[in-house]
Amino acid sequence: MKRRLLLAVAVSAGVAGVLGVAGVSSASAAALDPALPPGGNFDLSIWSLQLPIGSPGSPTTIPPSQLRGRSGYTNPAYFWTDKNDGSMTFWAPEKGVTTPNSNYARSELREMNANGSAADWPLAGNHTMSAELRIPAVTKNVCVGQVHLGSGGSSTKPLLELYYRPNGDIFLGTENSPAGGQTLHHVGNVPLGQRWTYVINVTGNRINLTANGSTTNYTIPSSFNPYKQYFKAGSYNQSSSESTTNGAKVKFYRLTVTHN
Repeated sequence: MKRRLLLAVAVSAGVAGVLGVAGVSSASAAALDPALPPGGNFDLSIWSLQLPIGSPGSPTTIPPSQLRGRSGYTNPAYFWTDKNDGSMTFWAPEKGVTTPNSNYARSELREMNANGSAADWPLAGNHTMSAELRIPAVTKNVCVGQVHLGSGGSSTKPLLELYYRPNGDIFLGTENSPAGGQTLHHVGNVPLGQRWTYVINVTGNRINLTANGSTTNYTIPSSFNPYKQYFKAGSYNQSSSESTTNGAKVKFYRLTVTHN
């Protein structure tokens, strides 16, 4: 049975619209309430949140139980609802607490299961994350969506990362193997500050990406077959410095995860 998790409040008369991947559709973006925390507008029951604060090598993580609902977690510096448009807003400065395997700070959601355990799904099946978003500020490069490797081996790499740059260029980075090495693919251009959409679909050994209506496809190397995966979305800044004022701000208006 298809399991669909709508991560924005659906409008009652929302009409499904195909976003460039066969069989994948999403309800119209809902009217977001600027007075509510992100969990009041978005169903965050299957996400945890990592913030660029905490102790060195151990960023603060907020579990789904604290994110969801009309009284859910908010942070005025790193994770909040925009008071003008209701978007779920992420800020990641160039200087912040990072994980041991990264030099870059992030304010980013990590996919979880409904029971609170960490999502960890196989390549077999049909797995899709779609979003409508806007990037009003970025210094060099920001990752706004990922499929990350989970259990199955020792690698801490992503399977893929979707990047946005200040000149509007959108790139998909596909990992060459679990050992590392990434290939960049230019997949579109959207001016800074303008809304756009993406659909990341993993089906068996194929990646189907739709960036603002343009679809490209990639083969997943067999070396990834032992690994399970999970989605991530938010602002994973791809530049670092001693600045706490330079960074990447990413605003989401819709976020959807589907597993078949």
